Amino acid sequence: MRLCRYQHNGHAEVAIYLEDRVASLNRVADELKIKLPTANSTNILDYLPVSGKSAKAAAQVEERFRKLPAKDQARLSRPVKEARLRVPLPDPKKVILLAGNYNAHIEEGGGRAVERAATFPYFFWKPPTTTLTAPGDPIKIPLVSPKSIDWECELGVIIGRTCRHVSEKDALRYVAGYSVCNDISDRRFRINPKRKPRDKDSFFDWLHGKWHDTFLPMGPCIRSADSVSDVQNLRVALRVNGKTMQDASTRQMIFPVAALVSILSTFTTLEPGDIISTGTPAGVGAARKPPIFLAAGDTVEAEIEGIGVLRNPVVMEKA
Repeated sequence: MRLCRYQHNGHAEVAIYLEDRVASLNRVADELKIKLPTANSTNILDYLPVSGKSAKAAAQVEERFRKLPAKDQARLSRPVKEARLRVPLPDPKKVILLAGNYNAHIEEGGGRAVERAATFPYFFWKPPTTTLTAPGDPIKIPLVSPKSIDWECELGVIIGRTCRHVSEKDALRYVAGYSVCNDISDRRFRINPKRKPRDKDSFFDWLHGKWHDTFLPMGPCIRSADSVSDVQNLRVALRVNGKTMQDASTRQMIFPVAALVSILSTFTTLEPGDIISTGTPAGVGAARKPPIFLAAGDTVEAEIEGIGVLRNPVVMEKA
């Protein structure tokens, strides 16, 4: 089951997501006379497994909708291009991201491949209210540092219920679904370039380059976890202006999804709606010779098999 949020008549609605169309979940439920316990809720978590009160009913609605004649599906839906898709989870309490979770990406950045047993995952954060960006909305190149903006297609993991001290074996039971994230990065951002060097400069330069406004597009939908047979066997791809830049698989992760959820749960409580963006494979612009960075007028398409394509234009920030 794939669900999205879109704006209709000034209000957000949860919808069944098809590649080229969306169908209001509540409208279809009414048509099929299926009761949704959380009818008219705009929180996708209410319709997803693990703890969503309407999860079973929503799955039934989606299954029966797909069996309707094509003319009825068309009547109950609208083209994606006519729907203003929104961020699937607009106000998560936490957005946690991974740095260096694919060896090929580590190596293209000049590092050495690592073995899971000999290292640990590098986690960092992004402020959700200013970085999360909806499908179709622009990635803004910041005026303060416009010449080194890069892409990173990543699998997003959505936590479905409170998670603390869980084993890796049980960790996926706490996952509600998966989405596509694009961890936009400013590779060369330097606050006060004429500063006096300090020991931690390189670390904070890297971190500060992650926080610009609009630097985490997410969507176009969430695929329910129970409909993904193997989350560690999904193709990950990214295109800029139609040219493929990244093409890999989630099986190449150093730390798989279950391990990341388990490790995080040992030192922070994961809450429903928290997002974990699981790191990017090789193919970023900074590693190319010569480097390729995003510019105003570009279109970025981040895609994960079975979830969908997240498209965003690139524009220059206005003064």
